[in-house]
Amino acid sequence: MSIEPMVRAEQVHKSYGQVEVLKGIDLEVQPGQVFCLVGPSGSGKSTFLRCINHLEKINAGRLYVDGELVGYQEKNGKLHELPDRVVAQKRRDIGMVFQRFNLFPHMTALENITEAPTQVKKVPKAQAREQAMELLTKVGLADKAGNYPSQLSGGQQQRVAIARALAMEPKLMLFDEPTSALDPELVGDVLDVMRGLAEDGMTMIVVTHEMGFAREVGDSLVFMDGGVVVESGHPREVLTNPQHERTQAFLSKVL
Repeated sequence: MSIEPMVRAEQVHKSYGQVEVLKGIDLEVQPGQVFCLVGPSGSGKSTFLRCINHLEKINAGRLYVDGELVGYQEKNGKLHELPDRVVAQKRRDIGMVFQRFNLFPHMTALENITEAPTQVKKVPKAQAREQAMELLTKVGLADKAGNYPSQLSGGQQQRVAIARALAMEPKLMLFDEPTSALDPELVGDVLDVMRGLAEDGMTMIVVTHEMGFAREVGDSLVFMDGGVVVESGHPREVLTNPQHERTQAFLSKVL
């Protein structure tokens, strides 16, 4: 019995007006994989990530998460868009961590983490608090439960954001350049948390410029440029011995 990929993209296209951002992306992410997306700014990496949880609608192709079409259902070979309510329900299974932490400024770290489980999943408050404390401990911030985002460093806010995404018990975590807005000395703490998630077997798609992380933790790496997948393979292979001249040119600047 073959295992269904956690994410499967088939000829995914996305345009904004006349600008084609994704030009037919084909890729598969297996359950438990850490899948790294690298490439220059504007290559379509973040857009692709947002398509996976239907924050952006694709114009053509098919996107599946855990065997189910994202945002649509298929009837007689035609795609019909699902109602927002249904999309929102499915989105619960996908955690997303953005470049900017997007925490609620008027809520403490603990409240930020308990908000969605209590409101969306109707988890009892006491249980949600207990889980939130476990998650804060996991990301090394048990002592910051009562702090507001403004009282936390960028790296701490990002770790709270990761804990908040995990509180919904997602089957897939998407990271959109989670360390690019951070001071260099704070990057390590966030990457350590992500490393721990990888060890726990979480399926992760990571848009990143942290090539060391991709090399150490990644199972698969895709280099995108101009809306297409230029090269893919094991991170060590691609980073050490890139085959395509565009990949070579990009890596010579960032490594």
